Amino acid sequence: MTAFQRFITASGMTNLADGVAVVAWGWIASLLTRDALLVALVPVALRLPWALLALPAGLVTDRVDRRRLILGMDAVRALAFLGAALALGLALPLAPAADEGVSSPWLYTSLLVAALVVGGAEVFRDNAAQTMLPALVPQDRLERANGQLWSAELLTNALIGPALGAFLIGLWLPLAFGLNALAYGLAMLLVAGLAGQFKAVRTDQRGWKAEIGEGFAFLRAVPLLQTLAITTGFWNLFGNLILVALVLHAQENLGLSAQVYGLTLAGGAFGGILGSLLGDRIAARLGPVRTMQAMLAISGPSFLLMGLAPGPWTLALAFAAMEFCSFVWNVVSVSTRQRLIPDALRGRVNSIYRLLAWGMMPLGLVLSGVVVSLGELVTSRGTALVLPFWAAGLGSVVVATLVWRAIARGFAGISR
Repeated sequence: MTAFQRFITASGMTNLADGVAVVAWGWIASLLTRDALLVALVPVALRLPWALLALPAGLVTDRVDRRRLILGMDAVRALAFLGAALALGLALPLAPAADEGVSSPWLYTSLLVAALVVGGAEVFRDNAAQTMLPALVPQDRLERANGQLWSAELLTNALIGPALGAFLIGLWLPLAFGLNALAYGLAMLLVAGLAGQFKAVRTDQRGWKAEIGEGFAFLRAVPLLQTLAITTGFWNLFGNLILVALVLHAQENLGLSAQVYGLTLAGGAFGGILGSLLGDRIAARLGPVRTMQAMLAISGPSFLLMGLAPGPWTLALAFAAMEFCSFVWNVVSVSTRQRLIPDALRGRVNSIYRLLAWGMMPLGLVLSGVVVSLGELVTSRGTALVLPFWAAGLGSVVVATLVWRAIARGFAGISR
């Protein structure tokens, strides 16, 4: 097994755990409360560290061996999931979900703490992994390598993981978190066997403020990276805006079980896998500018169609279209970023970029709960649960219009 194959396999294992957790976090929270804002707080805790720890993660990534950083963060996540599984096991059987507040405050608090720890470790782990990839493949194969990596991640994270998570929830609630700890342990064994130089070669040893400032200076000097980061940030905001509503909409409006809901999420995974595998070919045929513009044009209608879908099959198809666009966009944008940023700066610039791109996720999750809660003041519960899809769709159309020409100017600027 080559180093890149070991890297992909390890990423697949950790993403299998993340995929199981995609269903488990929100579904278990919904068993404790029916309040949309309180349900949203659990995934908010998972994503909040991206806004708080992205800059320190970039600094650390450029200073240490990236392979060892990945190993340490996977160990932290394994322990956090073990703790969550233990807390859930001790709380069984669960009382009926509360319409206001939570039925088990200490369990809900335990979930929030575990989500914060998992999310914090993920910030450091993911930044190190994305920064490390160019050391494993040649520069001219980055699009293909990223596509292969994401297709493997999606296969486990969004296709197998949610379905497996739904099955485990139906079998015994703590199993969903217990399996995650095992998956992270297996991933650590694979990463530990990687051979190579995974620490940036640097001659400067300055203070942390100066080093982070250097990352900001590089990003300011490349307008294309700023445009891609901000656009991706709003895309992530809209994607998370529908996340909490999707769980409650599936349960209350469409009457889906955990198993059917997991399979519906798997429909999105098919679209994402297809986008990951075809992204490099689409970019080669259309060029990066037309590829990214096309994906933006399709994304808005996809969000709107998710809100209009009358059942699980149509919801899965709309979700698949949205994920296809997202991952074709990622193949081009991440490969462009990896190619433009020097290795010694890659951790810091990547973390600043991801702060802009991923830091919007908690805001999207909070807005999801706020939109539903405000919507219930003026309309029915069922209609309120669909409003986040409309907000995401209309917002995507506005953003696509605003950045359309900036993308073309940015690529023209780096080609000169």
